[in-house]
Amino acid sequence: MHKGRHLLIDCWDVERDLCLDDKRVLSAMSRAAERAGATVISQVRYKFGHDSPPGFAAVIMLDESHCSAHSYADLGLIAMDVFTCGSTNPRTVLRYIQEELDLGTVTVREFKRFPVGAARPVLAEAVSVGK
Repeated sequence: MHKGRHLLIDCWDVERDLCLDDKRVLSAMSRAAERAGATVISQVRYKFGHDSPPGFAAVIMLDESHCSAHSYADLGLIAMDVFTCGSTNPRTVLRYIQEELDLGTVTVREFKRFPVGAARPVLAEAVSVGK
C-alpha cells in the first residue's frame, strides 16, 4: 500500500513542432487526466526561448495531484510526469496522452510514493528548506 503512484516519463525523438506546441500538449494532458477519472483544478503553460533554448513547461494541477511536461525542442525531448493519488491510474492518463500525441520513443519509471509500512529514510544531516 502507498499514498500515490508517480510516473517519470522520458520522451525521445519527439517532432520539433510538438516540442514547441505548449497549448496542444497542455490540452492533451488535461483531456487525458479527465478521461482517466481525475479532476482538473488548474492549468498553466509557459513558452521558453527568449533567454533560453526553445521549449515549454506545462502543468495540470489535479485534485489527485498533477501532470507536467517540459520540452527541449532543439533536442527533440519531452520530460513528463504524472502523479496520482486515489483510484486514478497514472498509466491510464499516459495511455490517453499517447492516443493524442506522438511522443516518440518513451521510457517510463514508476515510483510508489510514501509506501505504507516502509521505513522512513535516515539522513546523515537534517536538511531545512527555506531557512
